[in-house]
Amino acid sequence: MSQDSGVAESSDDHHGSLEEKDYPSPNLDTSGDSKSGEDSSFESGSEAESDNEEAKPEKTNGKLGESSTEEASAQVEEWEDKELPTQHYNSESNKIQSHCEHCNAENKHNELVTPRLLSRGQFLLKVDGEGTYQCTETGLIFEVNGKVDIKYCVLSWSKYSDLIVKPWAVGGPLFDVKCDPLCLTSIQFPHSLCLGHRDANMTFKVFHVKSTGASLEYTVDHSATHVKWRVSSLSPVGPVVQSEETVFHHGAVILYKAIDHNPSLSFRVYVATNNESFIKDISKSVKHSSKKFMKIDKPPVCQKLLQNGKKYRLISEPEAEITPEEIEFVDGSLLKLKSYIEVYLEQPVEFKLLLVEMDSEEIVWKAKLRECDWVQHHQNQNISKSSTSGNRRRKMSSSLPDEMVYDKRMKQIDSSDGVKTKTLTDTQLFNLAEKLGKEWLKIAIANLKLNISEIDAIREKEDNVTISKFKMLKKWQEKEQNNATAQNLCNCLKNVDSVEVQDVLRGFLQET
Repeated sequence: MSQDSGVAESSDDHHGSLEEKDYPSPNLDTSGDSKSGEDSSFESGSEAESDNEEAKPEKTNGKLGESSTEEASAQVEEWEDKELPTQHYNSESNKIQSHCEHCNAENKHNELVTPRLLSRGQFLLKVDGEGTYQCTETGLIFEVNGKVDIKYCVLSWSKYSDLIVKPWAVGGPLFDVKCDPLCLTSIQFPHSLCLGHRDANMTFKVFHVKSTGASLEYTVDHSATHVKWRVSSLSPVGPVVQSEETVFHHGAVILYKAIDHNPSLSFRVYVATNNESFIKDISKSVKHSSKKFMKIDKPPVCQKLLQNGKKYRLISEPEAEITPEEIEFVDGSLLKLKSYIEVYLEQPVEFKLLLVEMDSEEIVWKAKLRECDWVQHHQNQNISKSSTSGNRRRKMSSSLPDEMVYDKRMKQIDSSDGVKTKTLTDTQLFNLAEKLGKEWLKIAIANLKLNISEIDAIREKEDNVTISKFKMLKKWQEKEQNNATAQNLCNCLKNVDSVEVQDVLRGFLQET
């Protein structure tokens, strides 16, 4: 094993924003690869490291263009002050827990901590003292030597696809981590592989992007669930793997249904590694599609491990049009475009989907899809649209978003007891949105019972805070349907300690 390729210095760190950034793409030099087994071993959560052993990154051939540190630092963006209650959220980039007899017994001695969710999927973890802490949302394990604030988020591997070349492959999610590196001793990255008893000929390293280039750095060791790395500096980092044997992946199947006015059913079925970066890429791909989709909530975890090169068939009962009917599995983490299987049924009927390994005919994953899995979404849409029918449209104010009707008349709806009640107009909701302060996120969750995925979807699409508040109120209105009355809204917000908000609510009651 040659180590004369040069040890990259870690003094010129890249401290960029935790949002994904367009790093230039140097060619990665992997001439000095080393197996993690040659380093000291550890039990997950322990502190068994050699005090005199330093991380040894492998220098790349290229550099980060002409931008280097100055341009990279110019990309730094301020973290938003708005935070969500930690007990309420489950982010879109959520860790899908695997069910594996080899992997579930690991890391039970670490202190579990729940971070605060900031904007755009970014996390903030505050720890008060020395110890080893495991993030409940991402699976990251941080070993710290004192009080420290750690900010981090999941990134996409596809930006670095030209740097990860065979025999190296993606081993788990890619993260951007930001904190004082002197306070952070080590990071354990979750990986998406099932090692079982097959890790004897497996090598893990950590892919590390810095202002001077990208490198592969030696790990301390790896366990059944994590790869441990001694922190040299902080920037985009994630595990990569090299194996002389077949690699087995924990898999996940993600479902999306097309939203349209046709009675037929059309679905996208994504077969992915259980890797947060991959799953986040899928979510973004669907979001930016020309069609509208809704996610179907079904157990995503594959009950059998996936293998590169293995062929799998998707089966529908009753029969549906499936394109393609069979696929050869590859880890698509590095691919910009994520492949999927299309399922089409002419009639909206209940049906089963089964993913089958073709060689063994064993069922890898299955789910039953019922009309209730998607009909509620359509009902909410139809109610929202019908509330505008028959009303005279007026010119929209320049201060309102395009989709708002500025002065829409209230439509009367018969309630179950025969009493006619009036729905709240967009103008009323917008006036209320203008009065909501920084606590609007807590109000959305605690008072209006919205979930964090709905709020994240709103905030990702809209930078204007007032418009985000308005859309939050519209989401509540859609979910409440006929119960979205002024009285019901006043009841929900009666504990909000704001004179302006309460004045607006009293005005709603007087208008009705």
